[in-house]
Amino acid sequence: MLSKLSLCAAFGASVVAVVAVARAGFRRVQVEGASMLPALAHGDRLVVIRTGSPLVGDVVALHDPVEPARLLVKRVVAVLPAGLEVRGDNQAASRDSRTFGLVAPSRLIGKAVYRYFPPARAGFLRHSGSSSGTLVQDGPAPEGY
Repeated sequence: MLSKLSLCAAFGASVVAVVAVARAGFRRVQVEGASMLPALAHGDRLVVIRTGSPLVGDVVALHDPVEPARLLVKRVVAVLPAGLEVRGDNQAASRDSRTFGLVAPSRLIGKAVYRYFPPARAGFLRHSGSSSGTLVQDGPAPEGY
């Protein structure tokens, strides 16, 4: 049987864990559209975390440079002194750096690290020099994500 002290310690540890995750910049996003096929599909839900500098091949969530209230999920294809070049894996269906130019690192929400839905495709997203990953925003994302 747990004592009151043990219960208080367990509760305190839980609160500390929740605060640590929140401060780490954890966010959920949902993929909308076909711009990240085949790696990410419409409806995939991802966990995005704030992390250090992105690497080529990382899947990132970012504020749309044209419509800042909108989030995009893209892959980093180049890290340059002037900014990041991002593209969708399905370039025929993607609005990306070819349209809006390089992206300032400050526009990034974070790196997509885990797909949690649909359950059959759940798992960690692998870093890749080209395709493999995605991320999602709380709630549905706008068309063309």
